[in-house]
Amino acid sequence: MKAFGAKLNRLITGGSLTRQEARDMFSQVLTNEQPDAHQGAFLAAITAKGATPDEIAGSWEAIYELDTFKVSPKVSGDLVENCGTGMDAVDTFNISTAASIVAAAASVPMAKHGARAITSRCGTVDILEILGVEVEGDPQLVQKSIESAGIGIFNGMSPRVHPVGLGRILSKIRFGTILNIAGSLANPAMPRCGVRGVYSKDLVLPIAEAMREIGYSRAMVVHGLTLDGDRGMDEVSPSGKTFVAELLPDGEIVSCELAPEDFGAEPVDERLLLPREDRVEEAVELLRVLSGIERGPKETAVCINSAPILYIAGKAENLSEGFLISMEIIRSGKALEKLGDWVRAQNSDPVAGVERLEFLVERAVN
Repeated sequence: MKAFGAKLNRLITGGSLTRQEARDMFSQVLTNEQPDAHQGAFLAAITAKGATPDEIAGSWEAIYELDTFKVSPKVSGDLVENCGTGMDAVDTFNISTAASIVAAAASVPMAKHGARAITSRCGTVDILEILGVEVEGDPQLVQKSIESAGIGIFNGMSPRVHPVGLGRILSKIRFGTILNIAGSLANPAMPRCGVRGVYSKDLVLPIAEAMREIGYSRAMVVHGLTLDGDRGMDEVSPSGKTFVAELLPDGEIVSCELAPEDFGAEPVDERLLLPREDRVEEAVELLRVLSGIERGPKETAVCINSAPILYIAGKAENLSEGFLISMEIIRSGKALEKLGDWVRAQNSDPVAGVERLEFLVERAVN
């Protein structure tokens, strides 16, 4: 406890940890070796200070090595993930989930790793459960889904996925921490390509550096702003500026700024992207987007966020082409069809899952 407390004091006063120190401290948190007061103080202190790439990599290493059930899906091409950290200042519908489905419909193998809502109204696990995907199953079920449907999601709060301590910690807190970053990187399928949204501009480059440190070969880390530039989101912004750090195959990281016009899109008012209060209604609204019925700002937001996935996966030459391909996929019905494939594949009771999805689709289209 004394050694842990000394390092904790260092964090509180603005100091940093080495990768090994972060790994050791996080290992003690995961295995419940420290009292609750120490565990909470550690998570709060390292989050408030702002985690360095080494601290993120060390925390990830502890979670991945000690508390992650590992699988190795057999897919054609690079396995890709996309997710947001949460903790941002803009409340939107679940853009990243829809973007993943669109990318999978473009033949990009997607291995998602998400959680139930902690800082938002409806997390990716929540919305997919409503749509009929089985989110509490074993990792092998997710692997089968990735292999057969080209997409699957590991529930980051499930003891079947993280059996030691991650779920225990997440179930006890209702504020964002380094777990939103390091925990989400501990994907059981360990994809080497990814698009990751973060809640702060200051995290864009450090997260890209951390992803390089833990073995990613291709990635984009993004933080978007509202039209007025006052608030940030853990997505590519369909409204205003987006800060980007891109990890290239040779290990170089390049930074740039993007605007909706770079995708060939007109900026949209982020107030039109708000989620519904009721989660079932939120799922119905998401289906309206994926079915091509909603051809407005929400469709634009999804296509702007699926475009980078297609780009880093080699399915599009540039972001504007990725945007156009994404829109074609939605309007052709392929995105909704892919969701149906997913529900059938990641389900121990596919009939019940499909019936659930079809009921919601009927509400969406009528």
